[in-house]
Amino acid sequence: MSKEETPRTDWTRYVPLLSWLPRYDRSWLRADAIAGLTLWGLVVPEAMAYAGIAGLPPQAGLYTLVASLLIYALLGTSRHLVVQATSATAALLASSVATAMVVSGLAAQSSPDAYQAYASAFVLVTGLVFLVAGLAKLGFITQFLSKPVMDGFVMGLAIFVAVGQLNKLFGVPKPAGNTVEKLIGIVRDLPEANWVSFAVGVAALALLFLLPRWNKKLPSGLIVLFAAIGLSMALDLSGKHGVEVVGALPQGLPSLTFPELPFRSYLAMLLPAMGVLLVAYSEALGVAHEFAERHGYEVDANQELNAHAAANLLSALFGGMLAAGSMSASAVKEEAGARTQVANLVTWMAAIVTLLFLTPLFAPLPEAVLGALIIHAVWHIIASRKLKKLHLASRVEFWFGALALAGVLLIDVLEGMVIGVVASLLFVIYRSSRPHIALLGRVPGVPGAYSDLARHPENIPVPGVAIVRVDGQLYYANALTVRNQIKAMIAEMETPPRAVVFDFAAQHELDVTSTEVLRRLFEELHAGGIEVSLADVHAPVLEHARRSGLLAEAEIGEKHIFPTVENAVRSLEAMAEKERIPSDHHVEGA
Repeated sequence: MSKEETPRTDWTRYVPLLSWLPRYDRSWLRADAIAGLTLWGLVVPEAMAYAGIAGLPPQAGLYTLVASLLIYALLGTSRHLVVQATSATAALLASSVATAMVVSGLAAQSSPDAYQAYASAFVLVTGLVFLVAGLAKLGFITQFLSKPVMDGFVMGLAIFVAVGQLNKLFGVPKPAGNTVEKLIGIVRDLPEANWVSFAVGVAALALLFLLPRWNKKLPSGLIVLFAAIGLSMALDLSGKHGVEVVGALPQGLPSLTFPELPFRSYLAMLLPAMGVLLVAYSEALGVAHEFAERHGYEVDANQELNAHAAANLLSALFGGMLAAGSMSASAVKEEAGARTQVANLVTWMAAIVTLLFLTPLFAPLPEAVLGALIIHAVWHIIASRKLKKLHLASRVEFWFGALALAGVLLIDVLEGMVIGVVASLLFVIYRSSRPHIALLGRVPGVPGAYSDLARHPENIPVPGVAIVRVDGQLYYANALTVRNQIKAMIAEMETPPRAVVFDFAAQHELDVTSTEVLRRLFEELHAGGIEVSLADVHAPVLEHARRSGLLAEAEIGEKHIFPTVENAVRSLEAMAEKERIPSDHHVEGA
């Protein structure tokens, strides 16, 4: 490798765009451009709406787009993920800022400028938390989020997003509460619904489903968007029929501003920011992996942390909102035919042009059409029936997904994820505390092979020898349970064994507790006249056993440690044969 190539290789690690852009297939440009424009039509009014959820002025959502679309296109590793403000992070931003202001002795809405400063500070702290996690390469934490939990979480998030758009469809105020309470509230308000708004929304939704069936190459989202704007202007839906529309947007690009707050206020935001990291990163990784699996590419979890960090840091300095992977926007982008992050760059350029010149364009857009676009975008996730498939594969793991789903719908997004993760971790702890213990026998016709007698009744037991294998790592949480099960298994054998061989192949280390429990077990077996041998002991375990005195105290000499189970069995059989021959000679001489 030449010296000139080295810096480029290092840069591409942190700026993935430098790796894939030179290899970009120009035939994809048309699809990416159409997807980018379709996405532009969604994210601009959506950003305005999410700013309202966060308690911020409308331009805060647009400033978030200016920061996040460009930064993620440069630094992200997913081809389809769209990083922007989301409904979940907007709600978390509002609650976190309100809490931080109360801690600082301020009322949440006492001053719009103070609220904006605290919001920017919270976004900044969240960006720093992402940055620390990225530098520490904590992307591995996604390994603790099992697929069933992620399936349930993503499904719950899709329903959460869809239900959150129903009030736009029916032209009623958005109810408070969890997803179920919002749904009940909308049903309760149906007598007050604006049925013109409903007709417009349903017509848009129908076209979104029907147009791709007629011709998959049509930019259905873009067609519906501009058709709705034209219809709204022609019929004056807002003035004559009371249909809610997006309204006028502010103009102008953001300027860089650092939020100046007391240091204690920043410290008070640290823990909530970690909670936002869990939600935002889980949602982003769940959506990113969803599309990566569908289109056959890989996502770098550590680099995703870095990309989210940079997006949030810049958004904070622009006076924007929390930026995270958006399920609805990503789904719209994919359905519009996007192939790469060039679509994000097209959306970013369109957002810049919109802020400068085109803000009046979206003013007549009915909110019901925006809701229809989002519902259509997440519908394929709701209709995927992943939990039903999971139930057929594993009923136990199905409940982890169901718990995450129920948590999202009945409580909130963060709580749903935490419930699913805690439930799956508790199950891992429970399962590891009760590892399977096997009594082994010879495999017929395969010299030197041994396997579980219970699972393979055709295996041949070794007379007078119990071969024990613990199918799992022995540690403090399961050591006592393993000891009791082994003693019970030996006690239940028809003929008490004269020797026990422990297959240590699965043991890679021993902690203090498991060492002490093994010592007592070996001593109890010796006291009962049973000889103990160890087979396939890994070097670190053997070194620990010698250093801790386990072998000496349990009276296990080096001659009772064997490289394989077969070596141990052959040695015991040879010793038994030696003991039997002198006995036979004594009988003959008599």
